[in-house]
Amino acid sequence: MRRPPLAALLPYLWLGLFFAFPFLLVAKLSLSDSVLAMPPYAPRIDWGEGPAGLVSFARALDLETYARLARDRLYLDAYLSSLGLAATATAILLLIGYPISYGMSRFPPRARQALVLAVILPFWTSFLIRIYAWMSILRPGGVLNALLAKLGLPPLALLNTDAAVLIGLVSGYLPFMVLPLYAVLEKQDPQLLEAAQDLGATPLQAFWRVTFPLSLRGVAAGALLCFIPMVGEFVIPDLLGGSGTLMLGRVVWTEFFANRDWPAASAVALALLATLVIPILLFERQQAKVAR
Repeated sequence: MRRPPLAALLPYLWLGLFFAFPFLLVAKLSLSDSVLAMPPYAPRIDWGEGPAGLVSFARALDLETYARLARDRLYLDAYLSSLGLAATATAILLLIGYPISYGMSRFPPRARQALVLAVILPFWTSFLIRIYAWMSILRPGGVLNALLAKLGLPPLALLNTDAAVLIGLVSGYLPFMVLPLYAVLEKQDPQLLEAAQDLGATPLQAFWRVTFPLSLRGVAAGALLCFIPMVGEFVIPDLLGGSGTLMLGRVVWTEFFANRDWPAASAVALALLATLVIPILLFERQQAKVAR
């Protein structure tokens, strides 16, 4: 029996060290209790007791933290707010990103390279610097209100609102929507549209019956690439959102560093992970159907 080469085992070793092991640590923390100590959780394994210590450790683990999350309205509100803001931003990204990707795919090949470079150009600057730039634009005495004042329009109070968070999410994650869509649209055969028009379809009908259905894989990939990280986003809601903006990323940070409630933070993180696994599994199932 042939043994698998070492190179084939390296990805599993990587996943084991940097995903499975941390995941088990977080899962263990979520089943612990918060205490005023260092580290601020219990129980801890007493290796000096041998097997008896492991048994007593396992018996001390419970689901009390998860029950507390279910009872506390704050966590539910943050959970629903995160899903709502991420879903809204994903829809806006699709409305903006699809026309951009479609237009890019219709340019000559040499021009497409320049346009792709323009899309990925924001990645050359720090994500944090871009968010600070939006703070400068949206603050009461910022660039936006200065421009509105010159036009004779009333100022807008956007900073520290959900609208500012949406602006930050859309601007920060737009390349993640454009690039998967462009990769799919650029590979489509233009003769399919010509055939549809020869059969009597108008350009709009040809788009909805040929181009858009064939680009659904790119739509799904772009939506997942944007929605999943946005649900757990911390920097954007912390800098652009106000105190009333609840997102799970801020809740996890607050529980870890402000309240020092590591079990609650771990339970919130696992609840978020369980939610995000669902769209990934649905996407994989759809991909498997297409492959058949």
